[in-house]
Amino acid sequence: MIFAGFEPIVDVGSSEGATYLDGYVLPVPKANKEAYREVAQKMTDLFKEFGALRVVEAWGEDTPDGTKTDYNRATLKKDDEAVVYSWIEWPDKATRDAGWEKMMKDERMQPKEEPPFDGKRMMWGGFAPILDTAN
Repeated sequence: MIFAGFEPIVDVGSSEGATYLDGYVLPVPKANKEAYREVAQKMTDLFKEFGALRVVEAWGEDTPDGTKTDYNRATLKKDDEAVVYSWIEWPDKATRDAGWEKMMKDERMQPKEEPPFDGKRMMWGGFAPILDTAN
């Protein structure tokens, strides 16, 4: 098990009705925190447009080193970076799959400039909740 503490820097929408989540973790240079938050906010607008219920982007405040693994090693975090932990809540997997397909075809997804993070060290996955105390 790995654990850490994160500060929400984007939190838009409501979890009500969410039955599927995408989660992702990535390292971001600490100097790029505001630039990352701005990109994340723009992406949030797209996710919501394509069916997401809620998007949360959280900045690592307390990501301790573990004995076997941890967020820092998982992302190959450098000393001048922080770990970002984020998730997107969807009504269901079908909405997520359709939303992602539309987003990947949308011209707004084509970066116009270099992103403020190293996408090669980003990891993500899709998850079906097994416990949700909010619902």
